[in-house]
Amino acid sequence: MDDRTSRESQAKEFDDPMFKKSLSESLIPHLLNLYGSRATARDFEIYALNATFEDPLMCAHGVKQIKSAFYSLPKVFSESRIVEYSIQENVIAPGNIEVLIDNKQHYKIFGRDVDLTSLIKLNIVEGKVVRHEDWWDKKPLKNKDTVKLPLVGRLAEITRRGSMLVTHAMMGFGKDPST
Repeated sequence: MDDRTSRESQAKEFDDPMFKKSLSESLIPHLLNLYGSRATARDFEIYALNATFEDPLMCAHGVKQIKSAFYSLPKVFSESRIVEYSIQENVIAPGNIEVLIDNKQHYKIFGRDVDLTSLIKLNIVEGKVVRHEDWWDKKPLKNKDTVKLPLVGRLAEITRRGSMLVTHAMMGFGKDPST
């Protein structure tokens, strides 16, 4: 099969409803592990090497920083998990899919239960997550483009980035834990 035929075949797969279903089915177990504080190195294989992850507290660039973000969860919370979810998939272009996961997350910190409604947005290109956003309370992340005062948004971006860099250093720069 030549390269062009291979690309055409992949494009048809991305438009096929059965492929979309299997895409979600293949992603969800990994996301449940990530948010459930039981991530393994294999769970991060869903990401492209240059993927980004962003939530209101952190902004990670690359798989190693994404690992640090999720490996830090059990250090902060005695419990963490997604307890309910629904999935919507939107084909943006051949090979480019947006997956929206409307969900409820449960955490326990200092013996207190914290429940959070969230919208997880995944941008998937050629089968790999290139952007992962977690919108708490389903509100867009604050940045220079989403707030009235761009300086305030830029400060929010810098704070999330700084938080990520500190976490990354504390978590061994994305090193997988020993099993």
